[in-house]
Amino acid sequence: MVRKTILLVDDDPDIADMLKIFLEKHFDVLEAKDGHEAMELFSRAAVDLAVVDIMMPHLDGYQLLQWIRRHSKLPVIVLSAKSEDTDKIAGLSLGADDFITKPFSPLEVVARIQAQLRRTYEFNDSAPAPAPAEDEPAETRFGELVLDHEACMLYKRGEPVALSAIEYKLLKLFMGRPGRIYTKKQIFENVWEDPYIADDNTIMVQISRLREKIEDSPREPFYLKTVRGLGYRFAKREELHAR
Repeated sequence: MVRKTILLVDDDPDIADMLKIFLEKHFDVLEAKDGHEAMELFSRAAVDLAVVDIMMPHLDGYQLLQWIRRHSKLPVIVLSAKSEDTDKIAGLSLGADDFITKPFSPLEVVARIQAQLRRTYEFNDSAPAPAPAEDEPAETRFGELVLDHEACMLYKRGEPVALSAIEYKLLKLFMGRPGRIYTKKQIFENVWEDPYIADDNTIMVQISRLREKIEDSPREPFYLKTVRGLGYRFAKREELHAR
């Protein structure tokens, strides 16, 4: 099996050296001490995943993340000494795929990297979504949304909306049981069919991307709601009638 290449960007030599020891057991590692050096490495080497620290001189992790997203969709894991939700949301909204707070276990970082690589390269979103079962209806309707199970396509007010395989599976799960609350564990194991890693940010990222496609106001969602402390649910049919 071809080893994946990880770009590690951190200006703290102690953290970088520690992580490199663990990462090199599984991956080829390119190391950068700041954002500018990372951009240079990224431009001339094939990188499969980036691990990026936020607090760096000259060009911080958020700026580097924005630059990466203009050039690539490769998975990015953010490292930060800040644990506030606002910092996590900022990183994820800029395109990060996961967020790990310092201090952390190097083994956790390795596990998070392996999970992201599996999802990106083994269960690629660009792969076709599974075909509907023979006894499944051809479409699911809810308000202005129509989910076409044969084409794996969403229609909103009659206009087609392209979905990735993950987005289709998420929407199929929620629209199939309006009003039901799904925990993150239930969502992950139903959609990704992979063991759930506690505090994994992948679900938050995909929910945010799906809301951008189905909601008129993603910041104030009507269809896909957050149930604090529990998980997520789709709108109830009575909410639709009362709208």
